[in-house]
Amino acid sequence: MNKLKVLSEKSLTSNSRIVALLAQLEKINYECPEAEAARYVTSKILHLTQSQEKIRKEMTAKGSTGMDVLLSTLENTKDLQTTLNILNILVELVSVGGSRRASALVSKGGTQILLQLLLNASKESPPHEELMIQVHTLLARTGPKDKKFGVKSRINGALTITLNLVKQNLQNQRLVLPCLQLLRVYSTNPVNAVSLGKNGVVELMFKIIGPFSKKNTGLMKVALDTLAALLKSKTNARRAVDRGYVHVLLTIYVDWHRHDNRHRNMLIRKGILQSLKSVTSLKLGRKAFIDANGMKILYNTSQDCLAVRTLDPLVNTSSLIMRKCFPKNRLPLPTIKSAFHFQLPVIPVTGPVAQLYNLPPEVDDVVDESDDNEDLELEAENEIENDDDIDQNFKNDDIETDINKLKPKQELGRPIEELKMYEHFFHELSDDFQHIIHNCQIDIPFSMSLTSLSKNLQLFLLVSKECDLIAKEPKPLAKEGNLGGPIVVPTAGEEPPVEPNSLTNSVKKNIISQKEEGDKQPAFLDLAKEDIKNDSSPLQLQEGDQNRTVSSSQYLTSDLVKALDRITLQNGPQTSQSFTAGIKKDSSPHLTSITCTKTCPHISTCGNVLFEGRTVQLGKLCFTGVETEEDDDSASNSSVEQMSIEAPNMTPLHDSDLYVEIVKNTKSVPEYSEVAYPDYFGHIPPPFKEPILERPYGVQRTKIAQDIERLIHQNDIIDKVMYDLDNPNYTVPEEGESLKFNSRFESGNLRKVIQIRKNEYDLILNSDINSNHYHQWFYFEVSGMRTGVGYRFNIINCEKSNSQFNYGMQPLMYSVQEALHARPWWIRVGTDICYYKNHFSRSSVAAGGQKGKSYYTITFTVTFPHKDDVCYFAYHYPYTYSTLQMHLQKLESSHNPQQIYFRQDVLCETLSGNSCPLLTITAMPESNYYENICQFRNRPYIFLSARVHPGETNSSWVMKGTLEYLMSNNPTAQSLRESYIFKIVPMLNPDGVINGNHRCSLSGEDLNRQWQSPNPDLHPTIYHAKGLLQYMAAIKHLPLVYCDYHGHSRKKNVFMYGCSIKETVWHTNDNAASCDVVEDMGYRTLPKILSRTAPAFCMSSCSFVVEKSKQSTARVVVWREIGVQRSYTMESTLCGCDQGKYKGLQIGTRELEEMGAKFCVGLFRLKRLTSPLEYNLPNSLLEFENDLIESSCKVTSPTTYVLEEDEPRFLEEVDYSAESNDEIDIELPENVGDYEPSVQEDALSDSESSKTCLP
Repeated sequence: MNKLKVLSEKSLTSNSRIVALLAQLEKINYECPEAEAARYVTSKILHLTQSQEKIRKEMTAKGSTGMDVLLSTLENTKDLQTTLNILNILVELVSVGGSRRASALVSKGGTQILLQLLLNASKESPPHEELMIQVHTLLARTGPKDKKFGVKSRINGALTITLNLVKQNLQNQRLVLPCLQLLRVYSTNPVNAVSLGKNGVVELMFKIIGPFSKKNTGLMKVALDTLAALLKSKTNARRAVDRGYVHVLLTIYVDWHRHDNRHRNMLIRKGILQSLKSVTSLKLGRKAFIDANGMKILYNTSQDCLAVRTLDPLVNTSSLIMRKCFPKNRLPLPTIKSAFHFQLPVIPVTGPVAQLYNLPPEVDDVVDESDDNEDLELEAENEIENDDDIDQNFKNDDIETDINKLKPKQELGRPIEELKMYEHFFHELSDDFQHIIHNCQIDIPFSMSLTSLSKNLQLFLLVSKECDLIAKEPKPLAKEGNLGGPIVVPTAGEEPPVEPNSLTNSVKKNIISQKEEGDKQPAFLDLAKEDIKNDSSPLQLQEGDQNRTVSSSQYLTSDLVKALDRITLQNGPQTSQSFTAGIKKDSSPHLTSITCTKTCPHISTCGNVLFEGRTVQLGKLCFTGVETEEDDDSASNSSVEQMSIEAPNMTPLHDSDLYVEIVKNTKSVPEYSEVAYPDYFGHIPPPFKEPILERPYGVQRTKIAQDIERLIHQNDIIDKVMYDLDNPNYTVPEEGESLKFNSRFESGNLRKVIQIRKNEYDLILNSDINSNHYHQWFYFEVSGMRTGVGYRFNIINCEKSNSQFNYGMQPLMYSVQEALHARPWWIRVGTDICYYKNHFSRSSVAAGGQKGKSYYTITFTVTFPHKDDVCYFAYHYPYTYSTLQMHLQKLESSHNPQQIYFRQDVLCETLSGNSCPLLTITAMPESNYYENICQFRNRPYIFLSARVHPGETNSSWVMKGTLEYLMSNNPTAQSLRESYIFKIVPMLNPDGVINGNHRCSLSGEDLNRQWQSPNPDLHPTIYHAKGLLQYMAAIKHLPLVYCDYHGHSRKKNVFMYGCSIKETVWHTNDNAASCDVVEDMGYRTLPKILSRTAPAFCMSSCSFVVEKSKQSTARVVVWREIGVQRSYTMESTLCGCDQGKYKGLQIGTRELEEMGAKFCVGLFRLKRLTSPLEYNLPNSLLEFENDLIESSCKVTSPTTYVLEEDEPRFLEEVDYSAESNDEIDIELPENVGDYEPSVQEDALSDSESSKTCLP
């Protein structure tokens, strides 16, 4: 046969040369398959591909047929040298180009051709070594790109061929290396891994790996990777455990750790750890690891590696293994049910509460009955044949896709006759205001004599009495509940000795029933107390044991002061009566008031008066006296007074005496007898910024290592119970330096404390009453501390999978010593803060039937500034039910009845008999003329609610800001009142708040999941709030806006959830259905306004998608059933902001109250947008508001899905270096164990101690 004429290489460029060679090779395949010609052409192609990268690119470029020609030749040729040439060419092509070129080879059927070639070559005896090396090398590189490679290799019998090659050539490292690489690829398929294990591949790997050696390190590394892949199969892992290989792996690891001084073989050490990680996924593997002293070995070796940053992957993997193998501990409780019990009037038929009541008493609901059932599971014998069927795109099945279900269907749900029971809550729609006296003001010239002033004011009093008929006087205090013992303003320490000018012994005693006249403030100066009494009744003052009636002249003087106060409210700004904290200033301290060596003018007197019912008792303080400070009093007071200038122009809302009186009538399940100092003293925002905490590198693994030390060095653990609600008779010895704890006060939550080490304590939270979970909210007292000592607190039974504590949030602390030094505020404290999965197991009863779940730990370290202080810690700024009642009474007693229509009703009583307040706020009509009354009654309604979840205290602070703004003298507030009538339920879950629950009411259910079918006996507040809305719909006074205030634990900023059919359908990727939906986009207008006006608000975090799991929430039900288009949930962060004015700062009560006020401003702007003809707007404002409307009509970005508990998916990087039950083996990057803050989160971070003062 004639030889083909080869083109002259010198006359062609390299590109045309390779094209010509490929064309010639293709011609050889089809016309004259001559071995010598094919050998010659392929050798030329090999030379070009080895020498020039552009040739490799040309052959693998899109549209090139080069690879097809090579594969066709490889499939058809019988010549060994031609085969080797083509294999070498393919190795060159895929070795440099990465995954794209390997995928191209797979797409052209390369793996099937190579597997067939491997099968054919294996039939020769002996098989050609070079051919086997090249084929295995190619398959090891292309196999991972072929989704069906596992099935193909098993069907072709390639597994046995490769395994036999390794067995027969253990000393031939050049051949064994690519064979091991291919075995690793085979093992990624679970069926193949089982098959290989049965054929002795695990035992074979242990013949290759061994102690430290400088030889064959590459082979050792590949063998370890292959072993780790094989051991992911439970069958293989079980085989390795049975043969004692866990101990072998630990021995090998220690040997490599000891000899690898220069850390050049870190990958080998990590490979051993990966094998251990795989085998310890099995219960038997974990037991073998513990028996082989693996915990101590890995702990010691990882501690040796901490000094070298490049060894972090070893530390992280060791930590992961140790956390897996740490024996699951029982939570040290008798039951996971709440320590308090409340008998429900009705037991639900189904649901978690029904299961709780039906649980047999002999069942231990704390222990985890999970026995690692994976030991009994059978290996999967089949695999998914077509992985393309798996939808790789994220799909949220929770999104409602049925448009018929999405469309609002306004329906009353209850007969109109039944709804008429709510008619009495709408006096504003029936009152004719005949008592209005026009121009009910008196201008009093300053030159008027005192006699004339007195006469004129007497006349004014008669007029003002008529005006007062419009204002609703404060309600009498509710009936007493749990009148068990005296209320104590709390104690946790030893009573100090009586010393002059120090904290007196009277602080501990029961408060005497009467005060001496000389110690009581004149009644006509104490307007807040006076307003509680009826104006028509004689004013009683107590003097010793005698009562006397105030003379008529004194009574008149008191009324004159009231009248002057009214004049001030009407004609100008009212002078602030006390410190901004809301704590009443009193220059005449009571007999039993707290005294100290320096004056504290902002602190209210204790007012220890014996009232009817329970008596109030101030507990002993733990400190012996108030520490002196270098700063003088004037400097401290001046900074505080500067704060008061910025306060709202109205009477401060905090009154300590009033608070104590209200507490006595608050009904709780446990019989609280104490008042927490922060609630008694009050809180003001600190005058400095509190940056989001910068997280130190390695803090989580350090904490985990300390936890592991508990198992390794058990003798160092104290394990002493320091506080226990389940054993109220348990007393802690007074001696010693241990901390003392307390949570027996309103909203308190701390169930048990165990001292672990000298300065470390495990804390266990109480579950919600009638529930066995929801552990997140905490509020407790600590005393008996020393200065200069770092105390570590571990809250060990949290349940959420992540927390903002991992991203810069700090817990809050309130120091009584600081409060007595004119600093009565909650501050963010704590270092070394992190949130991670721990070794305490959750029973399936507590985990909704899921087995093997673990609790999570919040850990933080605090150094106290004062010795023997009384400090309080809280999850977020506390806001109790009694605080709300106090604020409402102060608002009611201080408002201007000529301007503000304010009415407080009781919507209903809760399960425990507490009242649920309902507020009505609007502007008084200008007169009782017909047109003014009509305008008044036709004002649109705004319906607001808050605090359905007790642990979301930030929602109450936002509501406080809203209420204060609505009741203020601000001109915009007055315009807002003239525009709307506000119906407000400021606390939907009083019982949950009072009893320290995190999420539920006393029914043990999340009230925000009961709006579809609320039970009047179990969910009275929701039943009647919904009934109120249904009545408003029935009388054609549908609210323009409904907003439910909430708090968010896993996102930053403030944002809203709304309801939109179009956006919900749009997220189902059903574009056709989305285009057919016609919807008013006005639901976006209010959030858009807030994004422009409220610094903490973030529009990009807002969502308007309706989820199936949220169908029974207030937002969705009010939208769908009541027909309110602008129905929202407004979520406020518990942490801080990552955008806007407050970027990098933790959120405080100042910002939360500002958000409440800005929400009101947003409503005012919304009114101007919805009623433009009523306002003459400047052009610039019109352009701005038009822009709002236009931008609100565009769906710009995907909405964050809401997955659980009103919480969207947590998008920030999760900082877990270990999961107890990981099945997916993810290659750990070097920094996996520690979260490094992004530039945005790092912007304003600072250490806890450095506080930047506000200008």
